[in-house]
Amino acid sequence: MAQIRIKNLRKDFGDFNAVKCSTFTIEDGEFFMLLGPSGCGKTTTLRMIAGLELPSAGEIHIGNEEVSNLPASKRDIAFVFQMFALYPHMNVRRNLSYPLISQGMRGKDVKAKVAEVAKILNIEGILSSPVGGLSGGDRQRVALGRAIVRDPQAFLMDEPLGALDAEFREHMAEELRALHDRMNATTVYVTHDQLEAMQMGDKIVVMNNGVVEQFGTPQEVHDDPATLFVASFIGSPAMNLLPFTGAVSAGQTELRFDEGQFVIPRMLEGGQGELVLGIRPEHVSLHDAGEFRGRIVTSEYLGTTQVVTLDTAHGATKARISADIDVQVGASVALQFTPDAIKIFDKTSGSVLASQRDQVRA
Repeated sequence: MAQIRIKNLRKDFGDFNAVKCSTFTIEDGEFFMLLGPSGCGKTTTLRMIAGLELPSAGEIHIGNEEVSNLPASKRDIAFVFQMFALYPHMNVRRNLSYPLISQGMRGKDVKAKVAEVAKILNIEGILSSPVGGLSGGDRQRVALGRAIVRDPQAFLMDEPLGALDAEFREHMAEELRALHDRMNATTVYVTHDQLEAMQMGDKIVVMNNGVVEQFGTPQEVHDDPATLFVASFIGSPAMNLLPFTGAVSAGQTELRFDEGQFVIPRMLEGGQGELVLGIRPEHVSLHDAGEFRGRIVTSEYLGTTQVVTLDTAHGATKARISADIDVQVGASVALQFTPDAIKIFDKTSGSVLASQRDQVRA
C-alpha cells in the first residue's frame, strides 16, 4: 500500500473550474473519505487520482512516484464503482479471475488467489453463479473482490454502497471497514453521506464548490468546524447558526448576545460586523430561568434522546436533550450553551474565528 499526496490540484472543464487548488495527504493504510454534496468536486478529484481524468494543474504522488499525467493503466490502483461494473456474461469466478489473467498470471496462481479472496469476502459458495442473478450485496462483494485480487497500492471507491437499501448499506459499511482493517489497505472513498463518512473514515476532506473546506479526523470536523459550510453540513441535526451584528475582541471570554450573556472560549482572533454564533444541539440545554429564551415549536422523539426545535430571536434553534425531560409545545424556556462548545464565525468570509480551544486541540 502507499501514501497519496495531492498538491495544488486543479481541474477545469472549459470555463468551469471543478476542483480549485486542493492540497492534502492520504497516509499509507488510511481509510480516507472525500465528502461533500453533489457537484462539489469529490468524484472529479477521485477520478484524477485514478487517472481517469488528467489534472489541469497540480501534482499527484502515489508512493514515491509522481503520476499526475500517467494514464490509469500505469497507476497501481483499483477502482470500485457505485454500479458494480461487473461482466454480466461471466460467472463470479471468471469476474474475479479476469484481472489476473489479463496481467499474464499463471492458471495455478490465479486459482489460488481467487480462492483466497473469495474466502476473505465469504463468497466461496457463489463462485459458479452468474453475476446477473446475485443480490445487490453479493454483487458488491464480487466488485470488491475484483479490486482486491490484484493487490494494488490503493483502492479508490466512488459511492460503492449507494445502490444498496439503507439497512443493508449500513451492514456493508461495517463489513467494508473491517475488510480494510484486515488488509491494512490505503482506501480513498467518495460519499455524500456524512454519517457514512463519520462511521468509516480515519480522515475526512469536506469539499464544497470545488474547494477543500476542511481536512481532519471525524471528531475534528464535527467538533471544530473551520467554516460555516462545514458547520451546516456535518452533524445530525446540523450545528445551530445564530447570526448577530457586533464585535468580538482578542482575549474576550464573554459575549453579550442581545438579551443573553454567554461565556465563550478565550478568543485569539477578533472580528466585527456580521457574525454568527455556532453551537451543536447536544450542547444546548433548557431551563426555567434565564435571559436568552425561546418558544418550543416541536419535539422529535429519538429513543434515548429527543430533538427540540425552538423559535428564538435569532431564528430556529435545536436542542438534543434526554427523552426523559418533559417538554411542552408552546412553552417559553431559557436556553444555555456549553461555553467551550461555542464557535464564532465571520459571516462574510465564512471562516471560524480562532479561539484558545482551537489552539489547544491543534
